[in-house]
Amino acid sequence: MSIADLAFYAFAIMGVSAAVLVVMSRNMVHAVLWLILTFLSSAGLFVLLGAEFVAMLLIIVYVGAVAVLFLFVVMMLDVDFEALKGEVARYMPLALLMGIIILLQLSLGIGAWIEADTARELRQAVTPDPLQIENTRALGLLIYDKYLYLFQIAGLILLVAMIGAIVLTLRERKDVKRQNVLHQMWRDPAEAMELKDVKPGQGL
Repeated sequence: MSIADLAFYAFAIMGVSAAVLVVMSRNMVHAVLWLILTFLSSAGLFVLLGAEFVAMLLIIVYVGAVAVLFLFVVMMLDVDFEALKGEVARYMPLALLMGIIILLQLSLGIGAWIEADTARELRQAVTPDPLQIENTRALGLLIYDKYLYLFQIAGLILLVAMIGAIVLTLRERKDVKRQNVLHQMWRDPAEAMELKDVKPGQGL
């Protein structure tokens, strides 16, 4: 067994274990920290595959931005962990049932999976030769040239999902006094302030 094989098993075991701890952790801050470890392990697997650019993107974007944002949000929110534990215990039977169904589907899919004789050649036909072109340029050619329309469709799907999340979470509250910028800009300075002539010994 070579060093690359040992590194693969180390990153794979670390990534799967950290992902399980993300789900099973009772403390949300610890869950975010385990999520960061999962991203780092995935980045190590990308490096072993020769995709250093994707690994750096995973570290910079997900670990450096998304995970840190999650950590700040979790630490700033006043989360009632006791209420969350009660909700988890309430939906635990349904979650276990869904987990068993997913495991059965995965086992059926893996058991019935037969690799075609030309699968390796087909995978190598999509990927450019790494000796002739660097992986960053190869990734750009695949995404923005060969699969441009699929990439644009994926972007539109994410845009629709973002708009749907905003619409579902938007709540109009009439008891909250909101700022009206246009009303502030169009106000009359003569009516915005009133001068009072207070006599000596006379209160307001």
